[in-house]
Amino acid sequence: MHCLNPLTVVTTYLSRLVIIFCWSLCYFLLPVSDVLLAQGDPLVQGIDIQFIGPPPRISRERVLANLSMKKGLPYSWRLAKQDVRSLYATGLVSDVRISAEPLLNGVKVVVFIQGLPSIAAIHIKGTNQVPPARVRREISAKVDQALSEERLAEARRRIIRLYESKNFGQVRVSFSVQPTPKKNYVRVTFNIVEGPRIVVGKISFVGNSSLSSRELRTSLRTKSRNLLSFINGSGRLTPERLDEDKRRIRLLYQNRGFADAECIGVQVKLLPRKRVEVIYKVREGTQYHVRAIRFSGIPSNRSQKLLGLLRMREGALYTPKGLHGNLRAINGFYGKCGFLDHSVNPHVFPVGASRVDLLFDVDEGVRSYVNLIRIQGNTRTRDFVVRRELALKPGEIFDTQRMDISRARLQNLNYFSRVDLFPQSTLFPHRKDLHVLLEEKNTGNFNIGAGYSSIDSLVGFAELQQTNFDLFGWPTFYGAGQRLRIRMQYGLERKDFIVSLAEPWFLGRRLLVGIEGYYHDADYLSTVYDQMYYGGAFHFRLPITSFISMRGECRREGIYVHSVAKNTGLYIQNSKGRYTRNSLSAGLDYDTRDNLFLPRHGAIIRYTNFLSGGMLGGSVQDYGLSLDATRYVLLPRDLIFMAKARIAVTTSWGRMHRDVPIFDRLYLGGSGDLRGFDFRDVGPKDKFGNAVGGSSLFFGTLEVTFPVLPRIRGALFTDWGGVNVSNYDFSAKNTNGDIGVGLHLDFLAGTPVRFDFGYPIKCDKYNRNKGRFQFNIGYQF
Repeated sequence: MHCLNPLTVVTTYLSRLVIIFCWSLCYFLLPVSDVLLAQGDPLVQGIDIQFIGPPPRISRERVLANLSMKKGLPYSWRLAKQDVRSLYATGLVSDVRISAEPLLNGVKVVVFIQGLPSIAAIHIKGTNQVPPARVRREISAKVDQALSEERLAEARRRIIRLYESKNFGQVRVSFSVQPTPKKNYVRVTFNIVEGPRIVVGKISFVGNSSLSSRELRTSLRTKSRNLLSFINGSGRLTPERLDEDKRRIRLLYQNRGFADAECIGVQVKLLPRKRVEVIYKVREGTQYHVRAIRFSGIPSNRSQKLLGLLRMREGALYTPKGLHGNLRAINGFYGKCGFLDHSVNPHVFPVGASRVDLLFDVDEGVRSYVNLIRIQGNTRTRDFVVRRELALKPGEIFDTQRMDISRARLQNLNYFSRVDLFPQSTLFPHRKDLHVLLEEKNTGNFNIGAGYSSIDSLVGFAELQQTNFDLFGWPTFYGAGQRLRIRMQYGLERKDFIVSLAEPWFLGRRLLVGIEGYYHDADYLSTVYDQMYYGGAFHFRLPITSFISMRGECRREGIYVHSVAKNTGLYIQNSKGRYTRNSLSAGLDYDTRDNLFLPRHGAIIRYTNFLSGGMLGGSVQDYGLSLDATRYVLLPRDLIFMAKARIAVTTSWGRMHRDVPIFDRLYLGGSGDLRGFDFRDVGPKDKFGNAVGGSSLFFGTLEVTFPVLPRIRGALFTDWGGVNVSNYDFSAKNTNGDIGVGLHLDFLAGTPVRFDFGYPIKCDKYNRNKGRFQFNIGYQF
């Protein structure tokens, strides 16, 4: 055993301290040294631009404008690299080099530039079936432009798509660049091998014993030629579509339990008249079922609860779709319970010839609670407008499902172009902040336009809307979530003016309260009289559940029936004059539609009743009831089936018991209900054939719509209904019915364009068979 010399120990410790001090000094002086080195860089004394080869299309002035290095400033190799990238970005140079030469007390920067040649001519070779002029329209590169490989490659892709649209599925396109006698100019040639023009006439399958050919054919992107080929492009045969079809066939089989299935080949067989038969060869393999499902990493009671939530259970077919559904159910359960950091890893074990076991390895993590709610990006909308839409509050369990509900509510406000909600970690592992990131968009708009319909003819309109209005927010008047609407219409058959204001959260509760004032002069309601009405209303809407809401309204209005023609019955003649109507109405709504503009699932049921006169005052004393129900069902291939029904009653009451006024009577006919009949032409009429309406109404329609092109759908429908004189009389003696076809366009959301042709197949004594064309273009009101 050796004893250490004290001097050696002291020296060792001092050396260590010196080393640590030196390294620390270097660490802190490193940024300072960078600054000193930057200050010590040589100054740029001049910039020389030299062109290699013929002069390029870029000028010296533009080169200098793209340089960040300037005379009198320090030279830096980092700036030189940045300038090289900037010059390449102009698209006018093919090579750039920058060097520095000593000059006086600094450097001279030399920029060597080789420009791109210009296009002298563009030739197209090999076009026999498609005119060269039509091919040339797909080429964005032009003569005298700088040569760009990107533009030529894009032109090649566009030419291929052009030929594929004309059923040349085996077209080959290439391009070449050749020099010309003129310096710095080149000639571009597109070489096209068109191949045969073929159309898919038949699609068949080999090896499919478990799935029918019809079912497989439905899943393919390649379709045989049909009557709508000129619209939907069916009948085309391209390599890209065949590769996608292979993937679709495999996915379809996997979702039927055939995990090993695949499309092993595609054969194209020639048919007469330049048609082909596409034959897909399928190897199905074994169909697998789930034998057992187990969980690891969690208690047994939690496992039993999760088993009840799974979509793909024991004994079911094993499919990727089912596995994805199971993972979504497990993640949804843990997200709802606040386990944000959980993880689920599925494992599949084959057992036997056609069985598999599933093991879900779960790491639950810890339960999280909402700490703070941080909102960013709402530069216009007030914080309280955002917070009242959130389904999560501080201190509650961090439920991801309620976070998704909050995101949907904010998106439905239509105030923001971007809505992101996500949890953020805090210093406490069981606490997370809810971060709400928003991006405002314009919520006010002013529209001027015109429209035309088969009911109210030509009309022009001007409308001002602000869906994020603030009545007391001077001077900007936005940000409080109120809804303001001012609309004016003037047309051949109608004149309208409406002002409305609604508060969706009255007194801090989810209670919509609104007021409106209006003036309407409607000439389109009848050909033998005109009707004008004006007034105001107060209304509210109160959600009861997620799908049920209650509404009510108080309305006071004046009504004027005028310009009555002579060839009318006594009832219409006696209806002439001025009326005052004070009314109350109430109703319940049940709405489960998945979309307001184009529903594919769900239903909407609306019950409404109104009462006017009596203690409310006014010269009109009647009441009415109505029940409307519509159901939507999504069928295969995006077919949407819609069934709609309506019944309504109106009658007078009390001491002023007399006939229901003509403006409160019930009518059918037109684009909104019986499309095979004229507007309001179904129902009782006077001896001159003028519609006088009735006191009871029943109506139903069945419609199937199908996609034709994006935002264009075709329709097949049948409408049935009738109007009877007596109240609560729903007898079918005056039933009318029609069948028809339609075309529905929705290029702008909320402004549909509908074309319907209906033909009556059953008429009452007041009508006769005659087809009607109904259309509505340009606006909704």
